[in-house]
Amino acid sequence: MMSIPSPVLYSDDIETLRDDEGETIEQLCQTFDKILETTAEDYGKAVRSVHAKAHGILEGTLTILDELPEELAQGLFAAPAKHDVVLRISTNPGDILNDAISLPRGLAMKVMDVAGERLPDAVGTTQDFVLVNAPIFEMKNAERFLANLKLLAATTDKAEGAKVALSKVLRPLQAALDTVGLASPKIGGMGGVPNTDPLGETYYSATPFRYGDYVAKFGLFPVSQDLLSRKDETIDATMTRTPSGTRSAKKCEVFTVIGNFACNYVATWKSIRWRIRRRSGMKSCPLSSPLHV
Repeated sequence: MMSIPSPVLYSDDIETLRDDEGETIEQLCQTFDKILETTAEDYGKAVRSVHAKAHGILEGTLTILDELPEELAQGLFAAPAKHDVVLRISTNPGDILNDAISLPRGLAMKVMDVAGERLPDAVGTTQDFVLVNAPIFEMKNAERFLANLKLLAATTDKAEGAKVALSKVLRPLQAALDTVGLASPKIGGMGGVPNTDPLGETYYSATPFRYGDYVAKFGLFPVSQDLLSRKDETIDATMTRTPSGTRSAKKCEVFTVIGNFACNYVATWKSIRWRIRRRSGMKSCPLSSPLHV
């Protein structure tokens, strides 16, 4: 029987800060601004610098169960309640690309009417959870994330047709690497991941967070059969020909799939699952590192 890791109590000394972290964050902000300026000029309006393309907006209810264990009954989850939620499903680039370019998925959940103490300068009564369909954040620190973001910024709004073709080539390459345990995050981020149905995915916070008196990672896990049946399903968003013979990109294929689902099915997720590592191993891999399942 698999043992359950002991919860890790929060303390200020469990986070490891790099000496150059402030400078790296400043460069991240500058790079995000570059993406924002490029896309705003193209579209005539501002869009997000990452996860710009929304595939669907869903409304639902978050139910917090009674009698949770003490280590789970923290913050928002301290007492039984029901909250309205809005979920936004997306893919990660800062430009709005053809769905034939298969990319990692994201899901943001906004929880309404959340009472309790808030951070300084925080306004409103909502709480947000930002999740992706990978259990870890592949960039082990902010410096590596910056290098990857600069590459994305340099290719924003460029050669969409080439990106479609590249994605077609990279998908089987990434699949082959995955079979031998060598899947590449960089290849995946360039269009090499499977073009999965977002509703069949499991979503994770990827990085650890303070969770009341503890530290935890969050996840959104499909439960209802309507969602489970979509696991590992792929969406055909390839270029097709219209009756007139012209080529037409299925730019809204994923949106159509989600829209059809929302009109015909009921979705149930196990909304928040508490995951944490034991304190052992922190020295070799600090808790602030995202490289923990």
